[in-house]
Amino acid sequence: MNIDGNTELIAHIGYPTHSFKSPLIYNPYFEKEGINALVVPMGCKGEHYPAFLKSMFQLSNIRGALITMPHKVTTVGLLDEVTPTVKVAGACNAVKMDAQGRLVGDMFDGAGFVRGVQRKGFNLTGKRVMVVGTGGVGSAIAASMAAEKIAAISLFGFESGAALATVV
Repeated sequence: MNIDGNTELIAHIGYPTHSFKSPLIYNPYFEKEGINALVVPMGCKGEHYPAFLKSMFQLSNIRGALITMPHKVTTVGLLDEVTPTVKVAGACNAVKMDAQGRLVGDMFDGAGFVRGVQRKGFNLTGKRVMVVGTGGVGSAIAASMAAEKIAAISLFGFESGAALATVV
């Protein structure tokens, strides 16, 4: 891969960074497809994250950011616009800047989970499902499953407030 002045960067922000898998997935794909982009792990502790996220998007070659723990929930309050999935989940794992300079967030953990289930040959339509965990990822999975016209969702959360917030 050639990194040059035209390379677009996608930040992968979280802390700690040692378990990050996205660079191992995306960077070989970008190289194979001739896409001049690079996913770069960026370790950022919580106390520095709000300022870091906003300042990072001042760079002209930042295409977007993948957000992971512990910043998924904090990110929601730092954005100008969020998708309905982010509203339901209360968490965000992808941020980009739109043409008006506004930070826009999305959450695709749930959609990825549902696609994985479907690739395994399971049809969710009309099924009853149970989601264990009502944090950011669990809520995103529940929201994505609801979009598949399932018959019922049971939520099991360790914190009743999070489970109730997911339902509401």
